[in-house]
Amino acid sequence: MLQLVHIYKSFQHKTVAHDINFTVANGSITAILGASGSGKSTLLNIIAGLTHADSGDIVLDNVSQKNRQPENRHVAMMFQDFALLPHLNVWQNVAFGLRMRGVDKASARHTAQQLLSEVGLDKMAERQIDALSGGEKQRVALARALAGEPKILLLDEPFSSLDTTLRTQLQTLTRDLVRRKNIPALLVTHDPAEACFMADTLALMAEGKLLQLDTPDAILARPIDARAARLLGCWNVSDAHYVPPDAVRVDENGVLCAVRECFRLPLGWRVTVVHPQWGDLVFFADKLLSGGECAVRVDESQIVFFIVDSI
Repeated sequence: MLQLVHIYKSFQHKTVAHDINFTVANGSITAILGASGSGKSTLLNIIAGLTHADSGDIVLDNVSQKNRQPENRHVAMMFQDFALLPHLNVWQNVAFGLRMRGVDKASARHTAQQLLSEVGLDKMAERQIDALSGGEKQRVALARALAGEPKILLLDEPFSSLDTTLRTQLQTLTRDLVRRKNIPALLVTHDPAEACFMADTLALMAEGKLLQLDTPDAILARPIDARAARLLGCWNVSDAHYVPPDAVRVDENGVLCAVRECFRLPLGWRVTVVHPQWGDLVFFADKLLSGGECAVRVDESQIVFFIVDSI
């Protein structure tokens, strides 16, 4: 289990971590979703020991890591650029960390082969790194990260350079292996779909602060404020409220609205209308709305209203 306890960190006059507290259970993934510069990657570096917090503590399996060097924390990291060694073949890359820790060659190769089988690369053990596709390289990186039986897996946007199909496959594989190995994992991303797909717990972060921490379903149903809703990529967000697209539908007894746009999607249409009360509203329809107007009903019981601080 990973615990972040009152983590503070500033660089000159910019605070990148302000009283960060949360726990990541074994076998689960917590995703930190935030824009560039929000402080999410700094948290990974603090956990790994690559950056020192100004105050607070990192606790792994009930043991403080505050005074431990990075090499003694048993932390594994995966990056977007794979960080594989081109002069070593596949199994040698997976076994590299083990060999550096003094594990004999035969044992390290056995462990590497087992992990390559788990990530679907058991027949590629002797292949050179430059002969692999992007997805295969990331599988090697995943196997290498797990080879040393880490106490936590840190994922720094490792799938962002892959195409959609490969990204989904690697996300699913990583999520399944985290559960099977029963280790905590922390993912930083700026992709709401990835965060919600992979995570058991979602942490929304902005300007070094945690805005909201809960399950993806709970946060999607009720974002705490407009910043949280926009981080999630929600439509129909103002500073005062969020109108879920599911709350909007075409209804002949509804309010007449001007149709601003109908955008074709694989399974229907994304429609934007101008509502006299709620402004521009995006929702989804199963057919093209012809003409310049349509009647729309808004289920106001589904609208999320935010508390707006008065100036």
